[in-house]
Amino acid sequence: MSGDTLARSFGREAFGLSPENYHSARPAYPPAVWELLRQRAGLRPGISILEIGAGTGLATEHLLAHNPQRLLAVEPDARLAEFLRARLRRPELDVIEQPFEELNEVPQSYDLVVSATAFHWLDAVPALRRIHALLRHSGSVALIWNVFGDNSRPDPFHEASAHLFAGHRPSPSGGGTTQTPYGLDSEARLRDFEEASFHGEPPVMFEWTLTLDPPAVRRLYATYSNVVALETEKREALLDALEDLTRDDFGGIVTRNMTTSVFIGKRG
Repeated sequence: MSGDTLARSFGREAFGLSPENYHSARPAYPPAVWELLRQRAGLRPGISILEIGAGTGLATEHLLAHNPQRLLAVEPDARLAEFLRARLRRPELDVIEQPFEELNEVPQSYDLVVSATAFHWLDAVPALRRIHALLRHSGSVALIWNVFGDNSRPDPFHEASAHLFAGHRPSPSGGGTTQTPYGLDSEARLRDFEEASFHGEPPVMFEWTLTLDPPAVRRLYATYSNVVALETEKREALLDALEDLTRDDFGGIVTRNMTTSVFIGKRG
């Protein structure tokens, strides 16, 4: 990746400016994701789950719906952690305000580890090795991403708005005009699994579309790390421009290509 990419440590504080907006603006994961985890990752009642980078709980609530014995949600941003605690009050849910790299848990304590649109903020192989140690025998790790756009399908709004992001530091999630987004780089993610002694299963990609009006465009882009990183005046000007572009050039409705990727690794 470019040396100008946002530092991984920025991910620990990038998304807590407005937890309410983040939660309402970010799209849900397709229901098929949880069916896949039931079939291939051992998601079922009575297990112990560790979630890394839980945020506002967009994935947490679906994991809780499967009635685990325990779900430990690790979230480094205190603002997001507090929002998550207040929103999902369940006795089996424990929210810890801590970077995953500093987590101190008993080895082989978990049946399933999940990270949803967060793992690109970690150094992949060392993090996966820590996960491997925390999983019980035959446990699974599931890495999930909601990817906004990809290079295989035309995306007129992405192309029309690209100039607004020129010179801005990109997120580790990648993308852009030439780089494969982190969550769609199957070869790299499977290589990470192998280096950490996981058996990586073939990834599954769910393609869908997201329809947005001008206010929804503003709310969504306000959650992007490369937008959050801007000074307030520049950030508001960028969001104004995106909202105007949606209204003036796209008739008030934008359709964005979405891909939800799921990578499952098995501990031997």
